[in-house]
This record gives sequence, C-alpha cells and structure tokens, in this order.
Amino acid sequence: MMKKKLTLLIFDATGTPVKQTTIPRMLLPMAFMFFMAGAIALYLGISDYLRMKTEVKDVHSLRSSLQMQEERVVQHQSQIVAFSNKINSLNTKLAELDNFEQKIRIIANLEPNNDGSSIFGVGGSDPEDLDPTTMMVQDYQELVRDMHVEISEIDQASHNQQQSFSSIFSQLEGKRNLLAATPSIRPLKGWISSRFGYRESPFTGRREFHRGLDIATHAGSPIIAPADGLVTYSGRKGLMGNMITIEHGFGMVTRYGHTKKLLKKKGNRVKRGETIALVGNTGRSTGPHLHYEVRLNGVAVNPMNYFFN
Repeated sequence: MMKKKLTLLIFDATGTPVKQTTIPRMLLPMAFMFFMAGAIALYLGISDYLRMKTEVKDVHSLRSSLQMQEERVVQHQSQIVAFSNKINSLNTKLAELDNFEQKIRIIANLEPNNDGSSIFGVGGSDPEDLDPTTMMVQDYQELVRDMHVEISEIDQASHNQQQSFSSIFSQLEGKRNLLAATPSIRPLKGWISSRFGYRESPFTGRREFHRGLDIATHAGSPIIAPADGLVTYSGRKGLMGNMITIEHGFGMVTRYGHTKKLLKKKGNRVKRGETIALVGNTGRSTGPHLHYEVRLNGVAVNPMNYFFN
C-alpha cells in the first residue's frame, strides 16, 4: 500500500525551482491542530491580558476615588471639629456676658435678673460640653444632633441676653434722667447763714420752721440751676421777693427767693450749671442772700442732702 505524500517546490527570487521536498499527508491535520491550538492559546492570552489591564485600571480608579472620599471625610471632620469649637466659644462668651450683666446690675444698683432669661435659663449646658474628638468616634450622627441642639439654645440665649441688656439700658436711662433731674450741686458759692429746720425768726423772734437754706454772698452773684428742668414760675412772690421755680421731674422742685434779677422766664428749659438769676435782697430779707428750697412731691426737704459738691 502506497503512502500518500505531498510534494512542495521551493523557488528562488527569480521564480526558478531550487528545491523539492515531500511531506506525508497525515501530518497536515496534526499541523492544523497545532496551529489552531496555538491560535486559541494566543487569543486566550491576549484576552486575559486585556481583562487584567482593564481590572488594574478599575482598581486604580477605585483607589483614587477612595482616596478622594477619605480626603473629603477628613475635611468634613475638620470642619465639624472647628464648628463645634466655635459653638463652645460662643457658649463661653454668652456665659461671660451673663456674668458681666450681673456685675452691671450690682454696680448700678439694678434689680437682679431672675426671669430665667440667661443662657442657663433655657436648659443650656456648660460651655465645654461638646467634645467632638471623642464623640466623632462614638457616633457621628449624635454629634451632629447635639450641635443642632446647642445652636438652637445659643440662638434663644442670645435673644434673651439682648432683651436683658435692653432692659438694663432702659433702667440706666431712667436713672440717668433721674440723676439729671436731681438738684445735686450748690446753686451758688457763699456761706450758709440759716439752715433747714426749726429756727428763731430774725424778724419776729419766734420759733418757726425754715423750709429752705439761706446762702449769703455778694449781691449780683450768679445763681445756677442745680439740675435740668423747666421754669414753672418767674416773678414777684410776696415775702420771697423776686422768685424763680424750676420743676425737674420725678417730683423734684426747687425754688430761689430774694433774687435781684430773674434771667429765665416761665416755660424756659434750663440745664444743670446754667445761670438763672442774680443774688439780691428783695422781699423780706436782712441782706443779700439766696433762699434755696428743694421740694420732693410737694414736701420741703433738706437741700444739704442733695449737695454732691
């Protein structure tokens, strides 16, 4: 039985046959199979390479994304820590304002604030209550909730503090007006010739109640207003001679008798230290002097108690 063979001719560059070889035909299927196996192996290798390359690329992308997320988390944590520290700082400052308010009330002799409107009156905690570094590890959401609660309490406390300071301002304003209306300085320089209270009358020799203070000095000396007020009388007044009356408010009234010349008219407003008249000897008088009266709610009081100078 003859074996089947395949004859191959090998040509040179000019096309002339230079070699002849014979290959058994049974080797062709085996060669084809080896070729196909090599092709398949090459395909699988290339596929694995491309898949691994894609996976490596995805891993790098995920790693980059994870790093960005970690950076964002660190940034958010830093912001939360900074924000919680600001909350603690605000709490501390509100507590300091509350203490400052109490000092003002003591110094100005104002009523203490007992209406529960301070920072501690709204359920607020101590200034160092938030600890973000510890609470961040325990529960992030709990820290955020506590921060919202603190912010709400700070907002309420600041509103109450504003109202409290407004109340202080109103009270101080009232005291300022009261001080401005209080006859606290001497109406003129001189020596006291007759004091407030019971005395022997220089005209009748009888014991009588002297409702003012007699201050003797040279005629024509200026008389000044001891406090702000409104002139309610300016003219002749019987035994008081030329007299001027000033209403200061808060029930305070002052009167000035025996003047030589009145420099203010009824209806004029005067300021503390402003000249209102000149010392004289009008009415029933033994010599140039000022009869000075202070009346509180219609009752004559000792003018000496109101001299601060």
